[in-house]
Amino acid sequence: MSKAIVIGGGFAGLSAACFLAKAGCDVTLIEKNDALGGRCRAFEANGFTFDMGPSWYWMPDVFERFYQSFGYTTSDFYELKRLDPSYQVIYEDGDIMSIPATYQELLDLFESYESGSSKQLERFLKDGAYKYEIGMTEFVHKPSLSITEFLDWRVMSSFFKMDLFKSIAKEIRSKFRNPKLIQLLEFPVLFLGAKPENTPALYSLMNYADIKLGTWYPMGGMAEIPKAMTKIARELGVKIKLNEAVKELRVGGGAISSVITESKTYKADVVISAADYHHTETKLLSEPHRSYSDDYWDKREMAPSSLLFYVGIDRKVDGLQHHNLFFDTDFDRHAHQIYDTHEWPDQPLFYVCCPSKTDPSTAPPDQENLFFLIPLAAGIPDDHVKREALFNILVERLKKRMGIDITDHIVYKRSFCTDDFVSVYNSFKGNAYGLANTLMQTAFLKPKMQSKKVSNLIYAGQLTTPGPGVPPSLISGEVAAKYFLTKTNKEVI
Repeated sequence: MSKAIVIGGGFAGLSAACFLAKAGCDVTLIEKNDALGGRCRAFEANGFTFDMGPSWYWMPDVFERFYQSFGYTTSDFYELKRLDPSYQVIYEDGDIMSIPATYQELLDLFESYESGSSKQLERFLKDGAYKYEIGMTEFVHKPSLSITEFLDWRVMSSFFKMDLFKSIAKEIRSKFRNPKLIQLLEFPVLFLGAKPENTPALYSLMNYADIKLGTWYPMGGMAEIPKAMTKIARELGVKIKLNEAVKELRVGGGAISSVITESKTYKADVVISAADYHHTETKLLSEPHRSYSDDYWDKREMAPSSLLFYVGIDRKVDGLQHHNLFFDTDFDRHAHQIYDTHEWPDQPLFYVCCPSKTDPSTAPPDQENLFFLIPLAAGIPDDHVKREALFNILVERLKKRMGIDITDHIVYKRSFCTDDFVSVYNSFKGNAYGLANTLMQTAFLKPKMQSKKVSNLIYAGQLTTPGPGVPPSLISGEVAAKYFLTKTNKEVI
């Protein structure tokens, strides 16, 4: 029986642990924090339950596939509710675009903004559906160690249809003229961490996921997902160690000989690090055993970090939906400050989640749970004075655009920013979403799953294949586990 150590209890780590244990490995999962879930943990304060990170439940098929791999279905763990409207977008001119869950209603909405756009949307989403199907079947489940993995006639025949060499911005603008529709369709790539003009049109698959597969919410909160995965892991015999940070990966003879934590030394046949890739390389391995140089990492294009606020207010508010996107200022200026000048934004776009609109359990009676997010440049120096200045801007914009004044109704507030991403998650440059999904950081051009220097060290998570986001991280853990099993000629179940 192979002994496996999994470092990090986020989606990738939990997924890897489950698939290894199912195949008969003796698995120990080590997590530095006091709860599993990584960025998708939750905390309670003053009667509120706040999801700490991910708040969008997209690609429900990915979660269902994971659960079915272990004899379960999503409904065995939580009630999944499709949101309608999916979300709303608030524009500078006072227009509020509510995005319906029903496809025909969405076509009608597009047509109301631009004549002929409904037909263009159908063509756009047909392409997106193709990319989603091929991407999910032929691309994301490969370890992407070499281009040779993609030299298969089925993959090659679809390669150029995937629009890897055209930007999503160019693709959208070839079909739509209305600036609001363009912003709406470019919104999902914000989660991919690059400007639309630098993101391959491949990622129109995200628009398909958004519009066709829908926006959902697991009742009880996003932390219900890692809770479900933890239940599966424990049933499979995974030993879980919380509050135990790994301090060193000791290498001998080209392989890890021991995993050393603050309190114990572990032996293992394989180590899957689902912790931050850069942290594992630079803090846990000695320099001769690192795959990548400091110069390599400094040249990576990072997805943004985030400034988050968890806010409880003592009254209900009208006008907000579960998801609210404030596109009421200059998108290009904010993007320039994130990706080009790397400075704190002065008038940022922002997002507000109000889960208590859908799930009353997240707030005390007659109160509201609010989650604010501002994308920031990765690596930007944290500044608590600027945190508060931006919060005040958000409050004023909420009042100006929606007529909602929360100033005298805040009963709880906590912020979370770049320093916190580093201290809590060992996040490289305090990033929130991993590497940007640019063409030169796609598939086999990402940092490799298999360590180049250490034979029994495999990586998983958002800094390697297939990329950032909750569903990709979940898939990453599976791919890493199955790569080890295949590599060692063990049965892949």
